[in-house]
Amino acid sequence: DSLIICDRGNRRVVRWSRRSGTTQGEILIDNIDCWGLAMDEQRYLYVSDYVKHEVRRYKFGENIGTLIAGGNGAGAGLNQLQYPTYLFVDRDHSV
Repeated sequence: DSLIICDRGNRRVVRWSRRSGTTQGEILIDNIDCWGLAMDEQRYLYVSDYVKHEVRRYKFGENIGTLIAGGNGAGAGLNQLQYPTYLFVDRDHSV
């Protein structure tokens, strides 16, 4: 039972346990300009990076992730995103 937070100011994604009583979170992903987070039913974490103009999918313990959308610079092309922010993943894993 935990909260996963996009800590934009510190360029990281952090998990805070709600049960452990700790005063410090666990860094899941660092060096990322995250804005939005979503999790699917298989517990994959999707993160939008508004500086790299991309969305990546992560397994827990993985720091690189798989490129899901964008990653080709900012723009209006079908293979581009421009400052992606909030995201949603449906039951079919569509982002």
